[in-house]
Amino acid sequence: MTRFSGKNIVITGGTSGIGFAGAKRIISEGGRVAVTGLNLNRLLAASKDLSEQSLVLKNDAALEADIENLAVALEPFGKIDGLWLNAGYAEVGSAESVTAEAFDKIMNANVRGPMLQLARLSQQLNNGASIVVTSSSSTYEGAAMTSLYAATKGALVAMARSWASALAERNIRVNVLIPGPIETNFRHFMPEESRQQFEDFVVSQIPLKRAGTPEEAAAVALFLLSDDSSYVTGSQYAVDGGLVRY
Repeated sequence: MTRFSGKNIVITGGTSGIGFAGAKRIISEGGRVAVTGLNLNRLLAASKDLSEQSLVLKNDAALEADIENLAVALEPFGKIDGLWLNAGYAEVGSAESVTAEAFDKIMNANVRGPMLQLARLSQQLNNGASIVVTSSSSTYEGAAMTSLYAATKGALVAMARSWASALAERNIRVNVLIPGPIETNFRHFMPEESRQQFEDFVVSQIPLKRAGTPEEAAAVALFLLSDDSSYVTGSQYAVDGGLVRY
């Protein structure tokens, strides 16, 4: 397949997990990718694994200066045909444990960052480009320990719906990926025992009775980034094994 032949795709948070799986497949389908990340080891590994034409950039979506740096670094890459706003992180805790510091940290990374990235990179998008925003099934689960994280991911859904209306005049499509439990390192911040208990509980609620793979989630994102979804915008696509049936 050559769905991405001649296309330039940018993936924030693309050095591991779903984003990295997507980057490798885009290259295999003829595209060029630019990926961002923060972890030095993953940045180095991505540089080795992706093609020589790829850009691997250290970038923190929570920092305003890094948003400008990203735009400048992407100028030689050329006009952007696909922008996948995938970077983010999670923390869990009770509603009573939320602090102003924790609120600001996760909101800056998961909401402020994508909002400002879109604002800055919009001028570098080709007319007819596609934008994919990674939210989470946590938005709809109502889990007791994820109120702050779920709030950030719900905000992304609202942002994307407005972007779909605002950018339609340029024929730019905006859609949301809603991953459920995916086998990635995303919950690395949790102690091993707690993480395993949490994941076992969540998987027990899934009709398909298993977690998804990064490749399965990336496949849906790539459908949305490609011309195969040319009449799809303002939509949400759940990749969650049936966990959230809305």
